[in-house]
Amino acid sequence: MSFAKIIPQFKRLCLQPNLGTALRQVSTNNSLFFKATPCLMAEPMKKKKRLDPAVIRAREERKKKKIEKQIRRLEKHARQLKPLSECEVPLVLLDEKLERQRNIVHTPETLEKRALLEKKWANYKRIQLLNDLQMIDRVQFYQQRALDELKKESEELYQEAIQPDYHMIPFTTVGPVETPAIEDYDVPDGEYQDVSKKWK
Repeated sequence: MSFAKIIPQFKRLCLQPNLGTALRQVSTNNSLFFKATPCLMAEPMKKKKRLDPAVIRAREERKKKKIEKQIRRLEKHARQLKPLSECEVPLVLLDEKLERQRNIVHTPETLEKRALLEKKWANYKRIQLLNDLQMIDRVQFYQQRALDELKKESEELYQEAIQPDYHMIPFTTVGPVETPAIEDYDVPDGEYQDVSKKWK
């Protein structure tokens, strides 16, 4: 049966009054009767190949070694600090290092005098540290003794005494700044050019 014979029969059926509303709403335009869906290129699932467990283990070991190598490389580069141009010594000064060095020869008496001064200073600082430690121990001992006496007198007062003082904890202070403010200073509106280096 050809399409030429099918189309008139289908039109006749669509125009009959006793058919459902679905057929009445069908367009009579010949181009809308037949629609082709897009071709879906499907293929059967590939059969999974069974691999040797030793091969799988070797692959996993290779992946693990590769990741460990990347971690080592990152840790190595993480230790490198960004260079500060302000702290680097100019190459001109490095070239002139020998010219700038002063050749001072100290006499044995001067060297001995300096060594004695260093020993005296070290001895002085040692005595100062011992005095500070003794004072701290003395203060802590008397503080504990006072708390023990207070505990014997009243448990409530002792509990109050060992509580932290919350009025002293959020301690803030405002001191002098590096450069004091200049009174009646008119700040000029100038252009600022950022010359700092950008690091990625």
